[in-house]
Amino acid sequence: MSKPRYALYFAPAADSALWRFGSGTLGYDAMTGKDLPFAVPEGCDATDWPVLTAEPRRYGFHATLKAPFELAEGRSEEGLRSFCRNYAAGLDGVTLPGLSVAALGSFVALIPSEPSDALQRFAFALVQAFEPFRAPLSEADLARRLKSPLTPAQHAYLQAYGYPYVGDAFRFHMTLTGSLPSEHVAPVRQALEAAHAAAMPAAPVRLDRFALFRQDRRDSRFRLVDSYRLG
Repeated sequence: MSKPRYALYFAPAADSALWRFGSGTLGYDAMTGKDLPFAVPEGCDATDWPVLTAEPRRYGFHATLKAPFELAEGRSEEGLRSFCRNYAAGLDGVTLPGLSVAALGSFVALIPSEPSDALQRFAFALVQAFEPFRAPLSEADLARRLKSPLTPAQHAYLQAYGYPYVGDAFRFHMTLTGSLPSEHVAPVRQALEAAHAAAMPAAPVRLDRFALFRQDRRDSRFRLVDSYRLG
């Protein structure tokens, strides 16, 4: 029987245009656990869209801060939630100049429109602070991660933190599609760029919270457990 997994994500407020845009794109609201009508970008095939977004829909709309993990021996969800509240209370938020739609290899995501050293420091400090709650990776999970080509630094991060894309390898992104056929990447990116511009004004984005998500089984979707305002 698989154990639940937890993850620490940035998930915007439920009443924000950003949350509505991302959740509508994926067809899933991780706060309610319910499917949503797909907000299919103009020019994209509505019959294909559920397949193109199937992988990120499992996780809900988010940006990863601490990747999914099982709880370490002796740790509980109650203790994790308590630590989240205390940790958030002592943090200042981070303001990004804005978010842009970009193709990251074969998938499309929202990324910061400009690099942010403050965001990099914020994310790595959170990864390190919550490390005592993370159980070591199973052999199967480690083998799965090692299938991807990793730099020596990323390999060291994987061994230390259970995830290779932390520290200077961290790239804040909010995934909008799964892996796309190469010929679909550019047109889907352009369609999502237009949909994002129509849904949201070009404005700074404030990371004023982080969220705890839980996945009850490996074949189930992640749900938002709680959201913690910073400061």
